Amino acid sequence: MYLPDFDYYAPPDLVEACQLVREFGNSAKILAGGTDLLHKMKHTELAPEAVISLKKLSELKGIRYLPGQGVIIGALTTQNELADSPLLHRKYRSVCEAAHNMANNQIRHIGTVGGNIVNAVPSADLPPILMVLGAKVKLVNIDGERTVPLDEFFLGVHQTIRRDDEILTEIEIPDQKTTGSTSIRFGLRKSGALAVAGAAVAVEMDGETCRSARIVLAAAAPVPMRARAAERLITGQQITPDLLEQAGAAAARESNPRDSIRGSAEYRRDLIRILTRRALHKAITEGHV
Repeated sequence: MYLPDFDYYAPPDLVEACQLVREFGNSAKILAGGTDLLHKMKHTELAPEAVISLKKLSELKGIRYLPGQGVIIGALTTQNELADSPLLHRKYRSVCEAAHNMANNQIRHIGTVGGNIVNAVPSADLPPILMVLGAKVKLVNIDGERTVPLDEFFLGVHQTIRRDDEILTEIEIPDQKTTGSTSIRFGLRKSGALAVAGAAVAVEMDGETCRSARIVLAAAAPVPMRARAAERLITGQQITPDLLEQAGAAAARESNPRDSIRGSAEYRRDLIRILTRRALHKAITEGHV
């Protein structure tokens, strides 16, 4: 399959990139890793007038820690760089594990963190674990910038609050009191399969008592969704196996999955129940962030 004709731009800096994005608006597409964009163009799902590549923007790459603020991840950081980051292994190993379990090595070598987020697929692996860790994204255009909680970023399948003239430049994981976090997914193959369902969890434990909990489900709704009823159920409670079972059941009840070729809605709800319980147990008992 061949790509359709388009004009290609590779701006040398963020200012010029923002100018081009403003000029072309929704007639252009932004190229980061390209694992999704190029596939859709080859299959005639997209035919943009222009493609604006961010590959020369070194300021959008890398992972660093700002004391008193948190971990900053450049939007062009690849998924393998995320998985192999010594800094993230020390601070938020659950993010490394989520990245390592994505797709296959070839895709992870090219695919970017920002692209995985902006594509806004309900089964995407990175948004749930980043959301439970309270991540924020920075959106930049020629007029300035704004920072948005990832919780508020997604509107629907392939729909976000990002405006046509904005570029997602970085993700921030703020400093926090989380004592344990993890994400668990289920796919139909060991490698390269989209998640049939998934659950990410972050908890703050005080002994056997859960002081706070965040649970985000994947492939359970049109957007990565907070399982707020399950969160309320365990917050302030002493954790027992029965309570974790109840939390899993609560997450399944509030989920809204769809039937698809990968699994029925009923099957996905049962997976959500199981994966939520397992993710909670792992985050609580293993106690690493």
